Amino acid sequence: MATKSKNADGASILRSRLQILIPSAIVLAGVFVSALYADLQQQRLSREAARNAVEEDLGLIRTKLEANINADMKLLQGMVAVIGTEPYVTQKRFDALATALLSTPSQIGSIAAAPNLITTFVHPYEENKAYIGHWVLPQPGGAEAAQQLRDKGKTIIAGPLPLRNGSRGLIITLPVTITNDEGKRAFWGGLAGVVDLARLYDDSGLRAPDLALSVTITDDSRGTKDPAVIYGDSHVLTDDPVTMTVDLGTESWTLSATPKDGWQAVSKPALLIRGMIAAMALLIAGSVIWVAGLMRERQKNYAALRQREQQLTAVSHRLGLALEASRIGIWELDFASGDISWDERMYQLYGVSPDVKSSYDVWKSCVHPDDLPVSDRALAKAIEQNATYETEFRILRDGGEIRHIRAVGIATRDEDGQVTVLGVNWDVSADIRLQEDLREAQRETALRNEDLEAARQRMEYNALHDALTTLPNRRYLDQQLADLVARDDQPGARLTVLHLDLDRFKEINDTLGHGAGDAILRHVADELRQRVGTDDFVARIGGDEFVIVCLGCGTADSYETLGQDLIAAVNRPIVYNGHECRVGASIGIADRIEPELTAEQLLVNADIALYEAKRRGRNRVERFNDHLRARTINTKHTADAILRSLADGDFIAWFQPQFDARTLEINGVEALARWRHPQRGILAPNAFLEIAENLNVVAQIDASILDQALAALARWQAEGLGIEHVSVNISAQRLFEDKLLDHLNKIAVAPGSLSFELLESISFDDKADAVAESLERIRDHGISIEIDDFGTGYASILSLIKLSPSRLKIDRQLVAPIVANPAQRKLISSIVDIGRSFGIGIIAEGVETMEHAAILRDLGCQTLQGFALARPMNPDGFIDFARSHALQREDLWQRSA
Repeated sequence: MATKSKNADGASILRSRLQILIPSAIVLAGVFVSALYADLQQQRLSREAARNAVEEDLGLIRTKLEANINADMKLLQGMVAVIGTEPYVTQKRFDALATALLSTPSQIGSIAAAPNLITTFVHPYEENKAYIGHWVLPQPGGAEAAQQLRDKGKTIIAGPLPLRNGSRGLIITLPVTITNDEGKRAFWGGLAGVVDLARLYDDSGLRAPDLALSVTITDDSRGTKDPAVIYGDSHVLTDDPVTMTVDLGTESWTLSATPKDGWQAVSKPALLIRGMIAAMALLIAGSVIWVAGLMRERQKNYAALRQREQQLTAVSHRLGLALEASRIGIWELDFASGDISWDERMYQLYGVSPDVKSSYDVWKSCVHPDDLPVSDRALAKAIEQNATYETEFRILRDGGEIRHIRAVGIATRDEDGQVTVLGVNWDVSADIRLQEDLREAQRETALRNEDLEAARQRMEYNALHDALTTLPNRRYLDQQLADLVARDDQPGARLTVLHLDLDRFKEINDTLGHGAGDAILRHVADELRQRVGTDDFVARIGGDEFVIVCLGCGTADSYETLGQDLIAAVNRPIVYNGHECRVGASIGIADRIEPELTAEQLLVNADIALYEAKRRGRNRVERFNDHLRARTINTKHTADAILRSLADGDFIAWFQPQFDARTLEINGVEALARWRHPQRGILAPNAFLEIAENLNVVAQIDASILDQALAALARWQAEGLGIEHVSVNISAQRLFEDKLLDHLNKIAVAPGSLSFELLESISFDDKADAVAESLERIRDHGISIEIDDFGTGYASILSLIKLSPSRLKIDRQLVAPIVANPAQRKLISSIVDIGRSFGIGIIAEGVETMEHAAILRDLGCQTLQGFALARPMNPDGFIDFARSHALQREDLWQRSA
């Protein structure tokens, strides 16, 4: 029983103790939980306070960053406006504009202008000239950025990018548009400014020594998973930083910041607070619930306070951004006392030391005397009407610097009637200078446009007129004639062209000089102007060629009479430096009667008529007609056929033998040119020589005949015909060609086997020295020289002796009459005597009968050539003739006897 009682008492004691311990434990647990909760709340509040402080400091940095970048963009926009009015800016002008722009404090280090987005102008030039010619927008993304710049007019911000000086920078590129000739805006190119990041960071306070933050800037615009760190250390990103976004248009940056010593250092709860919490937990354990409710209320109030702080921070951010971007100074005037309160920016604007107490008198001493009355009146009016105060004035800073200030304010009165004016000032000097530059640029542009227009008119006049005579030139004539031909308002009007060319003009230039020639041309131009109608058109189209275009209903005879009058006027002499100068004129006339006749063909017809006038003796008028048309067409066809035949080898050598006058033995052969015409057969030179000379291909024909003659001579020698000599005709043109000597250097000619026949009409007297030099070089190749058609030219005996020909060939015109004309025989006898005296052989050509042959033999001619002895023949025919000739020589003399 006793055991049971003890056990019951123990259980009761235990139960009592438990009843005491359990509530105590519950209370202690509640106190512990309350204390722990209070400590955790205190830590969270400390951290939030620290984050708010970091957020406030970081917001100011963001505001300065955006303000500085926006200020840099505003500076660049001013230069964009200037270039928009000066699209043809030069490097010198660009340097001047850039220097003026960079004189304003900013973070811009260099500037580049890029017409069509290709860098063309840079400043500073020496440091950046390597970029000239490169794409202004950096890669990658340059093409997309160019589209946004050109099509959408967006400002492109790229970077940070490494610069040549080792630093890094942002490239701000603005679109530049101009007004084109149609009055519309057109894309010109881009203006790029390089922002020095180091200077930007310094000016924005990022690297201030007293900054209590660790700040990291990352670039979020690249679209990568891990943003690129462009400033600071990456460890900040892993420490729950405060973040803010900086919007740069096409770029965006994220600012991340933590305290320099870390969150733990700034948010660690104080030991005193923990002790107080512990003491309060021990003393007032029962009030834990009340304390918790109190903490919850406190947190609620703190949240409201934080919201208000965020709102205030946002307003402050916007205000700071506006003030920094516009560089506005704020002032407040107490009108009664004259005291003025200036902020820091106002002191900077006016160049006044912050140690000077601001006042109305201080302000007046800074204002330009000429602008002070206007500003005073504007302020007085605002105060009187309680209205807005707005004015603009100049201020004088130390050193005589003048700046333009714009002021805006508002005047208010309190209940006591005291007037207070609150306002702002900002520096508009750059805008004023920009406006002045724009006005000056506009004035210079207007003057330049006037100069360009005058230059254009001068160039257009010079391009259409002859400088010597001031007559219209060939270009003007073509335009005028084309317009006249195209006119359909007078379909029946007669259009006549007179093509005038001066005769003997070259002799004036050669004898009296080009000054005399110019005087003649001006004289002719004046005569033509005076004698043509008011509706007629006169032009100088060449050295001594003029064209008169007549539009009217005159008859053919009237225009021929006009042509004769013009020739008579031109023939009148003028005196130049004491010398009488006289020229003639030939005129070709062509009419446009058929509507389908073009202006070009009309001029060609007049030129053909002019050629006919010169061919028929010069100093005359010829009209284009159907006969000239037909002859021109025939000449054209013949010329085309000659050119084709040269390519096809249709110019061939025929051979006419030359005979010893005593024995009639063949002692030489003359190679004659023949044309193997595709339709007309074999043609002599009189059918093609004149046209070939006009085509300048006689030298080619001579060269071909020479090669064929040498090949035939080699064949005759191989056949054993005993013919050792061949003569070939050489034109004057060929005589002076270097190609002839080059050709002779390539072939082997046995001395005495080849002779060149030269026409006496070459006019040796005028060119005796040149001809002698050329002939001497030919003789060096073993080639003899013969004078052909002697007796028909004008060469003097002295010039012939100087040229030392081996033989003279008496022309057939002198040979033909000797049978019935004793005087003609005496003439030939004299020629033979002259030749014998100087050792020159004599050939008589045109021997038509054996009676001619006998007389010429008796007169002393050594060699005979003519139809009575043999006609020209082809190569094969000549060989047959040469083989049978030896058997026929005696019969020839017997028949002549």
